[in-house]
Amino acid sequence: MRRSTLVLIIVIMLMGLWYFILPMEVNSAMENENVISLPEPKLKGAMSLEEAIQRRRSKRSYISQELTLEEISQLLWSVQGITDERMGFRAAPSAGALYPLEIYLLKADGLYLYLPDGHRIKRLSEKDLRRPLAQAALWQGYIAQAPIDIVICAVYERVTSKYGKRGIRYTAIEVGHAAQNLHLQAVVLGLGSVPIGAFDDDAVKKVLSLPKDHQPLYIIPVGHVK
Repeated sequence: MRRSTLVLIIVIMLMGLWYFILPMEVNSAMENENVISLPEPKLKGAMSLEEAIQRRRSKRSYISQELTLEEISQLLWSVQGITDERMGFRAAPSAGALYPLEIYLLKADGLYLYLPDGHRIKRLSEKDLRRPLAQAALWQGYIAQAPIDIVICAVYERVTSKYGKRGIRYTAIEVGHAAQNLHLQAVVLGLGSVPIGAFDDDAVKKVLSLPKDHQPLYIIPVGHVK
């Protein structure tokens, strides 16, 4: 084989390899742009647990003030944050440590998925979906008014694969643990929240473009109270 031919073949092969590598690098860069690292959560607050329990009330009226990234970080950590790096345990107890819950965050600049591993959020959409979510929840207007809404979903198969139908009950218990953490954390931060269970499941799935195995269980608006 002539040297010039060999060189041409090598060049073509390298160009072909680059054709496959470049899209992977671009996709990776785009994915990194959509993932935001959250500030480290604080492990000591200005209020005792007892006082937070005593002061917790459902709040349905909010001012327009946005929440800081630090406040959002603390709220998400209280729901499903990792509290034991070695064992991977999270803020709320879970049957068999199987963790069927997925946490979605809605705010003015888009829809996000909470990633407990690394304490990050991943942007899924740049649309403000709070108003459509309120419509899916029987037009409960405070969902659209609150600066953020947290939607807790369940992937039942993670638990039922081990515990059968009993896993559905275990998941219901777990979402209660997680939500109570969030409500109490909101009080400590000087914020208000309200638990919402009245909504059209299929409509919520459509608004959030949820995967088929994600079942919405809970909507929690959070904000500064009027």
